[in-house]
Amino acid sequence: MKQLLITLALLGGGALAQTTTPPTTTPARPAPATTPAPARPAPAQTTTAQDSAVVGRVGSEVITLGEFNRAFRQAVARVLNSQGVPFEESYMAEFNDARGEYLKQYLRDRAIYQLARGSVKADAAEVDKQVADARADFESDAEFADALAGTGYASVADLRADLERQLVVGAYLRSIQGRFKFGDAVVAGNYNLNRKAFMRQREACARHILVKSQADAQAVVKELQAGGDFAKIAASKSQDPGSAAQGGDLGCFGEGDMVATFDKASFTGPLNTPQVVQSEFGWHIVLVAKRTEAGVVPLTEAAPVIREQLTREAAQKYLNAQIDKMKTESFPDVVKVTTAPAPK
Repeated sequence: MKQLLITLALLGGGALAQTTTPPTTTPARPAPATTPAPARPAPAQTTTAQDSAVVGRVGSEVITLGEFNRAFRQAVARVLNSQGVPFEESYMAEFNDARGEYLKQYLRDRAIYQLARGSVKADAAEVDKQVADARADFESDAEFADALAGTGYASVADLRADLERQLVVGAYLRSIQGRFKFGDAVVAGNYNLNRKAFMRQREACARHILVKSQADAQAVVKELQAGGDFAKIAASKSQDPGSAAQGGDLGCFGEGDMVATFDKASFTGPLNTPQVVQSEFGWHIVLVAKRTEAGVVPLTEAAPVIREQLTREAAQKYLNAQIDKMKTESFPDVVKVTTAPAPK
C-alpha cells in the first residue's frame, strides 16, 4: 500500500513522467447498488490549532498540517479508487506509515506549483466548466457531495482548488518541454547508440469475431464477403466482450502470445482475408491486417519516441534545477501519527 500510494502521488503531482499534464481527478458516479446506500458525509472542515502546525516551508511559503492532511486524504482516495473502493475516513489509518514519504513528494509538488503560478494563470472559466461538468453527472447536490467524499474531497472548494492546480501545473510543464528541441542528427545519434533498446519481436495485427459454432462462423464469413462491416458485426455478435467493444480489434501481438491455432492463422495465413479457426474458446473469424518481422524498429518509427524521451529528460533536469534553487524545509515528525499499542 505504501509504495502504491507514493507511486500515485508521483502520478498526481508535478513529476515529468509519461505525460506533462497531471491526471484530472473528478468524482465518478457510483456504481448502482441493489439497495440505496446511505449518504456518506464529507469530512468536516474544522480548523484546529494542530492544523496550523508547520510541516514544511517552500521558498517563502509555509505549509501547514491541515493542508498536508487534505492532500494526503486525496492521495489515499486515489489509491482506493484505483482499486474500485470508495474512500472512507476509516481507511486513513492503514496508510499512516506512508505519511513521512508522502510529505517529501508533497513539498516537491508545492514547489512546482509555486513555480508554475509565477508564469501561468489558471483559466477560471475552464475551472468552472470542469466543476460544472462533474456536477452534471449527478441528479442532486447530495449525490454529488457523496461522490466528492468518496474521492477524498471534503468540499466543492477542495475539488476546485485541485482542478486549478492541475491546470496551472499542466500548462507549466508543457511550456517547459516546449523549450527543448532536438534535431534529426541528435535523434539519429541516440538511436545508433541504443539500437538494442529498439529491437522488437515478430508481430501481427489482427481483429477477430468469436462465435460458438462452425456454422455461426461460416455465416459471419458470408456476411463479411457480402460487404458486411467487420467492426459492427463484432460488436453485435462476438462472444469476446473485451474485443467486441473495440470492433474485434486485438491490436498487435507477438508470435506465441495467442493459443496455437489462432497464432498459426495470425502468422502464416493470408492478409486481409477472413480465416475460420477453432480454439478452446470457440470459433474465431480472424482478419490479419499486417505483420511486422522481428528486428530493429526503423529510425522513422523510433524518432518520435526518442525525441519525446530526450525532451522529457531535458525538461526534468531543468525542473529539478529550479526546485533546487528554492529553499525547502521539511518537518516529517509533525506529520507522523503514533498508533497506540493494542491492549494485551
